[in-house]
Amino acid sequence: MMKTWEMLNEINKMMFSILLVGHKVCEPDWRRNPRPRHFCSIWMISKGKGEFLIDGNSYIAEPGKIFVIVPGARFEASTDPEDCLEYYFIRFSWAYAYEERDQWNLASPEDGKFPLEGMYTLQNPPEVLNLFEQMYHLWKRRGATVIIRRKILMYELFLAIIQDLRAQRVAGNTTMAIEHTIDYMVNHYHKPLTLQDLAQIAGLSVSHYSRLFKRYAGYSPIDYLTHLRMDRAKELLVLSDYKLKGIAKSVGYNDEFYFSRMFKKVVGMSPSEFAKKNRYKHQR
Repeated sequence: MMKTWEMLNEINKMMFSILLVGHKVCEPDWRRNPRPRHFCSIWMISKGKGEFLIDGNSYIAEPGKIFVIVPGARFEASTDPEDCLEYYFIRFSWAYAYEERDQWNLASPEDGKFPLEGMYTLQNPPEVLNLFEQMYHLWKRRGATVIIRRKILMYELFLAIIQDLRAQRVAGNTTMAIEHTIDYMVNHYHKPLTLQDLAQIAGLSVSHYSRLFKRYAGYSPIDYLTHLRMDRAKELLVLSDYKLKGIAKSVGYNDEFYFSRMFKKVVGMSPSEFAKKNRYKHQR
């Protein structure tokens, strides 16, 4: 199973086309016969109980569970006649379309794998259920504005699911401690921060903090801080007339040459190249 930060990275690279949204209250004899799927779909159980079989694996379908069915999966389902299922579903297609280091990348689903697959149990089902309900409401309407709102909701839906899964892995006060150190980095990136400083702020040992932070954010704490600094440096390079030494110091680097090496490592080009390229775009 992918780590949650890997799921988020993949979702960030994707564009979605919503094909169908539905809501169903099953009859006592409801059954979906087995057949291969040729599209992606995501199901949210809102009431009742039943059984879903995905590629021969049996899962209890009940409130708080979602199912992601990918193309090629053999899927069948049935309801408990004493407690009939009620569910929402979204059928969709997707493709890769993302920019990386000033280069657009386009690819079909055959070049990758959808990051969610199978059954997931949610910790906070009402938030996700609300998004399904909103999507179903929008499906009944038409217009360019509605289509954009659907696409936004689709990203919000996957974000809510993945954040729920992440919160289950990094639970309770630990999540709050990591968020606190992220807020601290955002507000103090220009200061000399060490891994030991951040672990102390979180109230955790260095090794434990590093491991949980990577699981939560997808970066090590210092890599996260470095990216924050480079994002701010990019703003200053494009929007200010500061000299390189001043920019380096304002984002926490006393050595402008070290800053330049780090900038090129993260961004893929030197600060001067970035400024020349993007100042031109901005002024244009």
